[in-house]
Amino acid sequence: MTSLVHGELADGIATITLDSPPNRNALSTRLLADLADRLAWALAEPAARVIVLTATGTVFSSGADLKEQRAAGAPITGALPEIMSLLWESPKPAICRLNGTARAGGLGLVASCDFAIAPVTASFAFTEVRLGVVPAMVSVPVLRRLDPRAAAEYFMTGEVFDAARAAEIGLLSRAVPGEELDATVAHYAEMLVEGAPEALAITKRLVRDVPTVSFSEGLRRMTELSAERFTSEEGQEGIAAFWEKRPPAWARKPPLP
Repeated sequence: MTSLVHGELADGIATITLDSPPNRNALSTRLLADLADRLAWALAEPAARVIVLTATGTVFSSGADLKEQRAAGAPITGALPEIMSLLWESPKPAICRLNGTARAGGLGLVASCDFAIAPVTASFAFTEVRLGVVPAMVSVPVLRRLDPRAAAEYFMTGEVFDAARAAEIGLLSRAVPGEELDATVAHYAEMLVEGAPEALAITKRLVRDVPTVSFSEGLRRMTELSAERFTSEEGQEGIAAFWEKRPPAWARKPPLP
């Protein structure tokens, strides 16, 4: 059986592509299983430094496969919780390259990635309430991204909003003209590949964790972390490379002057 998700690795970047355009890349049990498999591959592959999640066709993902849900006569979550957790907790930076529109459950994938870049023509909606259900699972990553007022507005109304608004409220990192999409994604990916792997993984965590602790506790923890990183193997290598005017061991090319 042909996989509904493909993975390829080039120059340290693992690109994972949803490939089920006939049903607008709906999150079927089969697609989610294939996606979980490809994510596990990217996370385990030492040569993969950055993950790019994208899709074929004109829709990134239409959300849950409603045909499958109706046929089952019972709720089907598939591997969606596992996948969102894998992306959220991944020590490797994850970029969502939206090829187009995203709806409902598809936005859980978007919010679970560290960066999300979409063409300005893309549109978005949390359509669950209009179907008599709720954006339950996707709310876990989405509510960690969106402005609270905006979350209430779009979760409760189901209104469609554009890419510029999505960037404004924190769902997207950037909304760019379609012809600039690939170059923008490549720019982010190439910058991330130049970062030290352990330092990136730790920085990803501190961006999320530091705002949740008190100011004094944050300073205490970050003072300890700073000392730890300066004396770490990566820290020592990075500083030595700077003084010796050479690229560090993890870099693909010399740093910019």
